[in-house]
Amino acid sequence: MSLSKPERRLRIRFRIRKTISGTVANPRLSVFRSNKEIYAQLIDDVNGVTLLAASSREKEIGTKGTNVEIAVAVGKLIAEKALKAGFEVVTFDRGGYLYHGRIKSLAEGARAAGLKF
Repeated sequence: MSLSKPERRLRIRFRIRKTISGTVANPRLSVFRSNKEIYAQLIDDVNGVTLLAASSREKEIGTKGTNVEIAVAVGKLIAEKALKAGFEVVTFDRGGYLYHGRIKSLAEGARAAGLKF
């Protein structure tokens, strides 16, 4: 019996989350990718709180450019917000997606803006 694509992604996601966890000092940078948008959050798993969030729906990002360019902009935006809030080091959670395309672009954008992971 083969799994559907969303079921497969959930299995991978749970496998990743067994080892990755965020704290106040080192939050988890979680990424969600839909067909149209991309979202990123900094999460403190100890207290179960979302510390910061950024997405491609925000006005600062705009709608011009390819999906990959927009993902880079979201990565830079979340990094700027994180650095402003005092977070330099995070743990990257790709959320069951392959580290490729928009996910990789978001990560590289965040690294380019000064976030370390």
